[in-house]
Order: sequence, then C-alpha cells, then structure tokens
Amino acid sequence: CFLLIEIPTKTSFTNVSHRGHSELCSIMLDPEGGGTTSPQAHTENYTNNRCKILIIGGGMAGLSAASHLVKNGVTDFKILEARNRIGGRIVSISTGSHKIELGANWIHGVLGNPMYEIAMANGLIDIVHVPKPHKVVAATEDGKQIPFQVLQEIYEAYVCFLRRCEEYFLCHYLPPTGINSVGEHISLEAALYLDRSADGEEDRHLKQLIFDCLLKRETCITGCDSMEEIDLLELGSYTELQGGNIILPSGYSSILEPVSRQIPSGNICKRRAVVTINWNYSEDSMSASITSPGGDSDDSDRTVTGEQGRRPSEASSRGASNSETYDNVSSQSSQSRSIDVPSSVEVVCEDGSRYYAEHVICTIPLGVLKEKAGTMFSPPLPQYKVDSINRLLFGTVDKILLEYDRPFLNPDVSEVMLLWETQPEAASGDLSDTWYRKIYSFSKLSETLLLGWISGKEAEYMEMLTHDQVSDTCTDILRKFLNDPFVPKPKMCICTSWHKQPYTRGAYTAIAVGASQIDIEHIAQPLYSNPQQKKPGNLLQDHHNNSGQLHSVLHNLHLTYLSGEP
Repeated sequence: CFLLIEIPTKTSFTNVSHRGHSELCSIMLDPEGGGTTSPQAHTENYTNNRCKILIIGGGMAGLSAASHLVKNGVTDFKILEARNRIGGRIVSISTGSHKIELGANWIHGVLGNPMYEIAMANGLIDIVHVPKPHKVVAATEDGKQIPFQVLQEIYEAYVCFLRRCEEYFLCHYLPPTGINSVGEHISLEAALYLDRSADGEEDRHLKQLIFDCLLKRETCITGCDSMEEIDLLELGSYTELQGGNIILPSGYSSILEPVSRQIPSGNICKRRAVVTINWNYSEDSMSASITSPGGDSDDSDRTVTGEQGRRPSEASSRGASNSETYDNVSSQSSQSRSIDVPSSVEVVCEDGSRYYAEHVICTIPLGVLKEKAGTMFSPPLPQYKVDSINRLLFGTVDKILLEYDRPFLNPDVSEVMLLWETQPEAASGDLSDTWYRKIYSFSKLSETLLLGWISGKEAEYMEMLTHDQVSDTCTDILRKFLNDPFVPKPKMCICTSWHKQPYTRGAYTAIAVGASQIDIEHIAQPLYSNPQQKKPGNLLQDHHNNSGQLHSVLHNLHLTYLSGEP
C-alpha cells in the first residue's frame, strides 16, 4: 500500500511568505498476505467499501492526489474525509457583509506557483486590481505613535538579519558558538545593531520594542510559539516563490471548486474519521461492484472556530465549543464497474465503517500524526519515522476577526502594530493576564473588519475563551494603543481554534531546533513490509493501458507539492 502523509506548513495561513511551501511526504507500505480474516458481519461492508486506492483526507493534499489520479485515468478510488466538507484548512464563512477566510488566505508568489496558475486559468484573479497602499502605524501601550522612519529603519535591519539566518543553510557555514535558533541569532544581531546606532536609552528601548513585535509576527509566519524554537541552520532550506502575495476577490476557498471539479462526487465519503489503518490486512481476491458514498460540502465554521460567529452578547454565556457539526450526508453513486481487487489494507473509521483497498494515500496533518500515529497504524510505523514526526514542530496560529457597524480607523491606516512592553513570564505558566500580549497587530480587511493574529501557547489559551471575552479584550487593547476611549465594541467577533480541532491539532509545520529536512525525507522514505519490494507494483495495472505509471505519478505528487502544486 502506498501512503502519502501531508506535513502542512506555514503557506496556508501567513500574510508574508519569504519561505512558504508545503511538503507532501510519503510512506510506502506494501504488505503481502498475513492478517486475520474479517468477521462475517463485515462482509457487506467489504463488498461495498472496496476500491483500488483510498485517500485519507479531503484537504488540498487529498484533493490534489485525487485530481492527479483522475488526470491519469484512475477513478477507482475513494476519499475518506473526517469533516462534512472538503478543503481541510481552506474554509470560509459569510457574515452577511463579508466573506471571511478562516484558514488559507493568500497565494504566496506568482512565478512557478501552480496555485496561481489554477486561479488564473479559472478567472479567480482580478488582473487589473490595484491594491491600496499599505500604511502601518506602530504605537506603544501609552498610545504614543512611533515615527514611520524609525519603524522603516528597524524593519529593514530586521529583514537583513533574517536573510543572514538563511545564509547558514545556503552557504554551509557555522553560526556563533551557542547560537542554535533563529530567535537567538536575531536577538544577538539586534543587540549589536542597537549598541552601534541607538541614540540614548529611550531610543534604544523603542527600537527594541519594534524588534520584539517583528519577532512575534514571525511566529505567526513560521507557525511556532517562539522563534527560539526554530532551527537556525535549516531556515534557508525553504523555497521562496517570487511575485508577492495574491488575494482572490472571491476568497481563497474559491480555489477548491476547480481543484475538485474533475473528482467524481460519489468518490468523496464525508464524515469518515479514520481511527485505524491496518496495512498488514489481507483477503482473498474477489470480484465486487464498487459504489462510493458522497455528499454535499459543508463550509460550517464550527469546524474551525469551535463557536458559531455571533454578536458578543450572544456568546457570553458559553465558551467556544469543540464539537464538529455534521449535516446528513446525501449519498451519490459513482460509476459501478467490476474489478478484481486483492485487499491489502483495512481502514477503520470512527463510525465503525470499514474500507478495503490495495493502496492508501494518507494526507493526515502532522498535528494529528503527533497525537495519534502511535495508535493509528497497525503494525506501528518504524521508530525512525516516529522520531522524525516528533522532532518536527506543528504550531498553532489563530485569527481574531472583529466586525464593526461603522469605520473608526483613519482611512489611510491599514495596520496598527502593537509595541508591547516586555514582561517577565509567569513562573506558573498562567496566561490568563498576559495571553493577549502575543497579538502583534490589527490589520484592515475592510473599513469595518479587522484581523488580529496570535500564535503559540497564547493562541491555545485564547481558544478556551468565549468570543465575547476575546472581543472585550481586543476593544481594551485598541482603546489603549490608539489612545481613544471611544473605540466601539465590535458587533461580531470570530476566533479560529485550529489547535482544538481534532482533525488538525494546529496550523502548520516548522523545523524545530534539532530537526532538519532529513526528518521530512525520513517520513517520505518508502517503507515496505516485504524487504524485496523495490517500488509499489501494479497500481495502474488494467486501468486504461496505463500500467506502471502510478508510481511516477505519485512520486511527482510528492515532488511538485513541495512547491505548492495541488
């Protein structure tokens, strides 16, 4: 059986992507015989839930795999999606006046970006759109605004320091002794820079606050709690696609329709949360008529926010719910045909349903693998793969969206950076009085819609609060930094909860200190139960005379998805 495990990265969520890409990594399992015979009670499931290939996960990686299979003449597959919608961390909701993207927001880069090519080919990009100038205001807790030239000076220095961090990987030289993380290196560079350029203690203090704010911003770009978690020597291993960040006028979630257009709707089985992958399973070859359930997509925000978007007064009585909301699934049948399939894999779902196939493409987020890889695979994954899963970081990044009845920010201002004073971390780890200090800015999505970003432990703490509590806290923050007691309360507050969601358990991957690209390669390395097996065999045999092609197709999936190809 052939398994692909998706390791999502920061690409899906960040507003800047100087190193954004997604990895689609593979584990190859090709069992032969063995296993136990399934009970008679499951005979009907066996005959109805059989196919050549199972794809676990209906996010972008799973849809990408299915699309490539269809393009190569393979339709004997099923997608098992845990939620009642496709898209994974690509999801949007409407508030009446706004369409809000709760996950992926931008296409990062134009040159060589397949996502951009798909969007262009399907008329999703407004080529004559001219973006408004981006004017940033940086303010301290006492409402003092920093001169723009000071902000620009520190930002340019910061970008220079970040580029130097990337050079360690690109130029193969060693950093100073004892400096292992990106955060440590930038802090050292900032201190040396301020020693040379600061004009007195007050000037140094203000400039240090800007550096601190930019490092908080970087945690949202990278997907971590602190930049001291990120390996310095691996930062330059990311690939940057040139051309800036592109916003789709109809929302990023509109990319799902062209990506999934060619996939037969009956091949998508929603509300099928996988709990066990028995890859040493075997049954006698038998002929069966294959019928796959499907269903209409559900863009419910409960799958991301944990709480329906509501006016603060409506949310005050309870916190964000962790439950998923599922509608009834309408089943549709794909074209039936008789084939001869020796089932090598049994996949057991949370609802008790079982699916059987020769091969599996598994696009489970790394956050879920960290939580469940030890119990999900039977037999267990090899220890070196488990070690690599554990070494890589899957961080939490959340959005805070505030919708207002009327504009209140200056029309020329597009973002307010929050220069928080540094406070010692509580020894007890209690975040109740400090979590909001991780919010580094509020930016305009429209004149009446603001977006705040938060990451790490503070984001996870925020997910436990009600939206009403978050709304009140954000109002206090804006009044303080804008030095305006009349900043209105939002009519609606929506917060994402990516860490709390059972089918994501975070936002995206980063390479932690001690990890490397080798860990991604370890997860991708083919794995066979038969040591004599050199490659997955016969995956396309008897399918439209394309015998032997699927290995290269899926290998290309792995390689091209590194650059974001769906």
